[in-house]
Amino acid sequence: MTSKAFLARVYARWLRGWSRLVFWRSVRADVKIIAHRGASYLAPENTLASVKLAWEQGADAVEVDVHLTRDHGIVVIHDPTTGRTAGTDLEVAATDASALRSLDVGSLKGPQFRGERIPLLEEVLDTVPAGGRLFLEIKCGPEILPILHETLIRSGKRAQVVLIGFDLATMKAAKESFPDVPAYWLCDKTLWRPSRYVLAATAKAHGLDGLNVHWSGITWGFARAVRRAGLKLFAWTVDDPADAARLRTLGIDGITTNRPDLMVASGSRTGYDLGRDQDSDSKGA
Repeated sequence: MTSKAFLARVYARWLRGWSRLVFWRSVRADVKIIAHRGASYLAPENTLASVKLAWEQGADAVEVDVHLTRDHGIVVIHDPTTGRTAGTDLEVAATDASALRSLDVGSLKGPQFRGERIPLLEEVLDTVPAGGRLFLEIKCGPEILPILHETLIRSGKRAQVVLIGFDLATMKAAKESFPDVPAYWLCDKTLWRPSRYVLAATAKAHGLDGLNVHWSGITWGFARAVRRAGLKLFAWTVDDPADAARLRTLGIDGITTNRPDLMVASGSRTGYDLGRDQDSDSKGA
């Protein structure tokens, strides 16, 4: 474990105990469980197998990454190239969707997933059940927005979509193009940095609906600053129920996780009383 990772873990554990003792009144009972790239701990990320498994495991929402291809298709993949997930290295933006979809992105996860393909966004939208939400992380620039607009209209599921992304200019453009669609700014909040008011104010000034921040940087003060700005607050990526329990006490709106099965089973979403949170948190620490 690197020194940075060790400090992050120590800091997070301190925050758990502090929030239990002082800030328990902020606890929410409706935290949404968002499956990160689908149920990506058990199935190959950003595939139909992973997305469908997440719905089966009871996730409230699924998060996937989208890129624009050379022929203006929208494909679901995290990286700008295919080497990590397919073994064959192609640049997504410089390749037609049909060529990308000829690759096997399942075998590296396990032989049982051999033949899994890079999905089109349309295919993923088709899986979204009534009441479910699909978080789309825009991994390219605003050039994807006109194609995305057409895709969402055809799907009939625009009202079930949420847009997220790290690039602030792209997210501002997305909100202007889709004023009715929630848009959240992804931030990798640096530990110890006094940026809680700056991040919230920046998101609000750009017309965005909330922040989606790395879980280890969410303190009570930060959560309060976001709420006072009238914004939503989501955390990524949380796989430990004890960390989820602490975040619930801070009043966040949703938790992104590679383990929707574990989060649902542990009660990280609803029906999980604070006393049980505390017991679980103490054991986890």
